[in-house]
Amino acid sequence: MKILVTGGAGFIGSALANHLVSLGHRVRVIDDLSSGDPSALDNAVAFTRGEVRDIPKLWTLLREVEVVFHLAARVSVSESILYPVEYNEVNVGGTVSLMTAARDAGVRRVVLASSGTVYGDQDEQPVKETALVRPPNPYAVSKIASEYYLSALGALYDIEVVMLRIFNAYGPGQAVPPSHPPVIPHFIRQALAGSTPTIFGSGKQTRDFIHISDVVNALTTAGLTNNVNGFILNIGTGREVSINDLLKKMENLLGRRALSLHNPGQSGGVSRLVAETELARKVLGFQAKVEIDEGLRLMLRHYEKMASSSSEAGA
Repeated sequence: MKILVTGGAGFIGSALANHLVSLGHRVRVIDDLSSGDPSALDNAVAFTRGEVRDIPKLWTLLREVEVVFHLAARVSVSESILYPVEYNEVNVGGTVSLMTAARDAGVRRVVLASSGTVYGDQDEQPVKETALVRPPNPYAVSKIASEYYLSALGALYDIEVVMLRIFNAYGPGQAVPPSHPPVIPHFIRQALAGSTPTIFGSGKQTRDFIHISDVVNALTTAGLTNNVNGFILNIGTGREVSINDLLKKMENLLGRRALSLHNPGQSGGVSRLVAETELARKVLGFQAKVEIDEGLRLMLRHYEKMASSSSEAGA
């Protein structure tokens, strides 16, 4: 099968593209490299640098493609607050451009990587797909708008669509930007360096952390299985971990205490967020397999290996 992955040089996109290639599919990737790394891609992946709003370029890449995985997006919550216009243009405009090009190219299915952040604060947890969304920032708004466009244009253009609300993905290869980095790789790198991790808010806020391998399996199944058209599905583990407990788990793995600083003056986000995963299990047969302790162990091993390789290279 010929497949296009937009944003395919990013953290989730590159893992997905490489997995699809390993299954024998012919995979094309488009990425503007604003945050992606093409060196993470298998040599069998056909990479093109480009903007997802470039419809003529999309026409070329979509030739004979059956399934598109749409991951191209700006993904920083804090950045979206500063630059909401750009987030709307790239995330929402990119989705509309892709669906327009997919219509012209005769694409059969588009799978959108949406986000659990669209829910915002919810009284009932675990949160179900039927909950009234309360997107708390421009990034989340752009994701829910993309879902609406995908659903509406899919019906109008006779394209099958699936929308996966992915919760807190983590794993090897995750970027750690200097401003507001993802919590798991940030904590691990700080602890290994002997630095002091900073916890925003009380640290009692909980999240549903899901390993990259489980995310890739969910996306792959959504793209390749039958009878999934129109579904919005939560992709998480169904288990929540507080930020404070996350740090304790890493301390146990490292065998030493990692002193932390609390910054109560800066919000840690919603107080609680965990996915109800029953619908994904029914529709996709999906259930996350990697427990948080094993996932952290894999991450720690990855960063230790990276540190060892850097030391040997500098020797």
